[in-house]
Amino acid sequence: MITQQTSEKLLKLKLSAFVEVCDDMANNNSYTLSLEEALALMVDRELLQRQQRKQARLLKMAKLRFPQATLEDIDYRLPRQFNQQQFRSLASMDWLQKGRNIIFTGPTGVGKSHLACALGHLACRELFHTEYYRVPRLIEQLRLSHADGTYTRCLDAIAKKQLLILDDWGIDQLDRQARRDLLEVLEDRCGKASTIITTQLPIEHWHDYIGDGTIADAICDRVINQAYRFNMTGESVRKEKNRLTNVDHSV
Repeated sequence: MITQQTSEKLLKLKLSAFVEVCDDMANNNSYTLSLEEALALMVDRELLQRQQRKQARLLKMAKLRFPQATLEDIDYRLPRQFNQQQFRSLASMDWLQKGRNIIFTGPTGVGKSHLACALGHLACRELFHTEYYRVPRLIEQLRLSHADGTYTRCLDAIAKKQLLILDDWGIDQLDRQARRDLLEVLEDRCGKASTIITTQLPIEHWHDYIGDGTIADAICDRVINQAYRFNMTGESVRKEKNRLTNVDHSV
């Protein structure tokens, strides 16, 4: 049993797990550990708790649209089609370590954003710095940063994210400034960090969406050539879940 004074010192050193292990040992006579074994247990628990706190912090900072989405909870029985085997292989996170991109295309409701957030959730658990944006919101944030003089700082902050999720790509037509801003964001990441894009817009229509041939070529070159592509088809997952819920209520 450690003294109150020692306990307070350990807490000041942010070693709360050491205090917990000592209290557990004092309150449980079944512990028969040597000094070396006890110290190893304290260190292991402290490392685990610090990792868990960092994971929680990264998840909060990521601002995922679906923060509870995980790869483990994905229902592969839903009426939608995509390359499930290739998607399952993404759990290795090899793509993120190599700075590869991922593109989810398909109609609304098939779960593109949910799959993207599940990968984002895993990235946070693996201690990668992650951030989620809807593209219209990102464009607006960059537009405001031009006005208040924080544009370079904003770009630098985004560039530092090891995973950037861009949801709802292709919703609104881009103006001149917006397409240039997107190019800057993606240029900073090319070959260095990963980007996930979800869109209803087929890749062959991206040039029309971006609007400027030269910039469109540059953006597509930086995103598509290093990307895993998932073309999703099928019925809306939301409609299917609503249908099942209504059936349950009618029983």
